[in-house]
Amino acid sequence: MNEHPSYQEAFEERKAAVLIPTYNNAGSLAAVLRDVLSYTNSILVVNDGSTDQTASLLQEFPQVQLIGYEQNRGKGWALRKGFEKARQLGYQYVITLDADGQHFAKDLPTLLFSIDQHPATIVVGARNLQQENVPGKSSFGNRFSNFWFWLYTGQKAPDTQSGYRLYPIKAMEKIRFYTRKYEFEVEVLVRSVWNGLKVAFVPIRVYYPPAEERVSHFRPFRDFSRISVLNTVLFFIAFLYIKPRNFFRSLFSKEKRAALLNELLESDHTHERKAVSIGFGVFMGIVPIWGFQLIVAIFLSVLLKLNKALVITAANISIPPMIPFILYGSFLAGAPWMGDKASSVPLPGDLSLDSIKVNLQQYITGSLTLAVIAGGLFGLVSYIFMKLMNKKTGPAL
Repeated sequence: MNEHPSYQEAFEERKAAVLIPTYNNAGSLAAVLRDVLSYTNSILVVNDGSTDQTASLLQEFPQVQLIGYEQNRGKGWALRKGFEKARQLGYQYVITLDADGQHFAKDLPTLLFSIDQHPATIVVGARNLQQENVPGKSSFGNRFSNFWFWLYTGQKAPDTQSGYRLYPIKAMEKIRFYTRKYEFEVEVLVRSVWNGLKVAFVPIRVYYPPAEERVSHFRPFRDFSRISVLNTVLFFIAFLYIKPRNFFRSLFSKEKRAALLNELLESDHTHERKAVSIGFGVFMGIVPIWGFQLIVAIFLSVLLKLNKALVITAANISIPPMIPFILYGSFLAGAPWMGDKASSVPLPGDLSLDSIKVNLQQYITGSLTLAVIAGGLFGLVSYIFMKLMNKKTGPAL
């Protein structure tokens, strides 16, 4: 065993350790530990209720810090327990890698030294998923996860499912996490970004054995179901709280206002397309498909090749403080379509089935009318504004 690991001093200077969660990986764990020990002795292993020879095998590595419990709780729980133990030992960073031999210890320095450029940042080792033997479900699942991560955070990511990561556990200690299994690796990225941390990506190598040699504890139906439930919860949190919160913060942030203005004026899209994007965003923010307005707006903006940043920003017209005004305006706009049956108030005191039916019809027709009018008005005003600004600053590129 190497008594003087090659990067031990660098790990100690950065208060970093390697964290390895394991469940029934006795066939590969020893080789993984020997490989990592050639770089550092700062290693924590979480034995997540293994029922094979893992416990006896770990006795051969006295230099490794062990965390263990009898019942298998899931990878997310193991990582959370590893974070807690690492903080208790004084570490501020941990690098996580899998115990199945999929990751190479020679990528540890890449993640370790990323601390110098990316402090208080989760650094994810991005895999090449085009290589040989990559399972189809892994490639599809990663693209699916990347899309949701972008939707929740506005950040594009090449690989949100890689388990080879650097976590700034000191900076993360006040963030609460709730999931316990594979879905934790999605939750931890999204909730960390929502709490002001950054996520960066660096390329790593990865080994995928042939299908007949592959061992996986991922259970497609159960684990995809849990991930779907998590995505549903994150969706509503994102669009009912996080997006409106960030929008209001941007109103008071000089940098964010400048970034939006730059997107408005300096994008390579024409003024016409940008104006249409703004008008379309306002339209989608008002149409009566509450809960799905933004996701439909994003999908259609991609399909129609509009400016997604402007569409998303404009769609935030439906943030909670504006909803009463939008509802009232919708009822007013729907009144002419209803004739004598029009109601003068959005929420009548008489909650009979007939009154609800009449008001629902008035609201739907009115919201569509208001959406068209407001979208057209905002698009026109935006176009005029850009033209006026263009005269002052010169032609757009």
